[in-house]
Amino acid sequence: MNIFLIAAFIFAALEALALWKNWDRLEYAAKPAVMVALFIWLFTSVGLNGGLLWFGLGILFSLAGDILLMISLGKLFLAGLIAFLLAHISYVIGFNIPLPEASAWGFILAVMIALGGSRIIRRILDALPARGQSRMRIPIIIYSLVISVMLLSAMMKIMDMSWSANAAGLVSIGAFLFYLSDIILAWNKFVAPIQHGRIYNIAAYHLGQIALIAGIVAQFSK
Repeated sequence: MNIFLIAAFIFAALEALALWKNWDRLEYAAKPAVMVALFIWLFTSVGLNGGLLWFGLGILFSLAGDILLMISLGKLFLAGLIAFLLAHISYVIGFNIPLPEASAWGFILAVMIALGGSRIIRRILDALPARGQSRMRIPIIIYSLVISVMLLSAMMKIMDMSWSANAAGLVSIGAFLFYLSDIILAWNKFVAPIQHGRIYNIAAYHLGQIALIAGIVAQFSK
């Protein structure tokens, strides 16, 4: 196992511990270190040529979002949302180089993601006025659409014959966990507090990012 992948797991575990124990100093070090380790792993394993550049940018935008939300989940939430929006757009572009052909599998996936996500997003949007966050309605809608496309783009690789089964499985699981982490974050912030919600959010996020990048490395290091 690559040393930078091991480092990412260690820092992710330390970040979860920091949230559990409320150790701010450890959080400030461990949280950004996860994405730094993943970026170095991607760069040293497969480089940043062609479509891989977009995955590298996705990591860096995620790192920026991590730092912004770590500084202030309240005042810098919109800025962090924009950073993660750019991360998802980068991943979408990376997954769609070259553009996949239209297929029944893609249509079924799109419908499933749309139906599953729309109910949750509607619940989050309905809770915004009571929280005095009505201005976040449009940003959340845009973000929800983009992250849904990111999840669809990753899961499309399952039926892409140019992708290995292991790599396609990893990016699909990673994208789903990333998607789930954002739902947990939004629900915890706008709808109702979730016991240990921050830990669940960051655990799903980091495991998602690790699985996603592991899939990219597995696919392009062949």
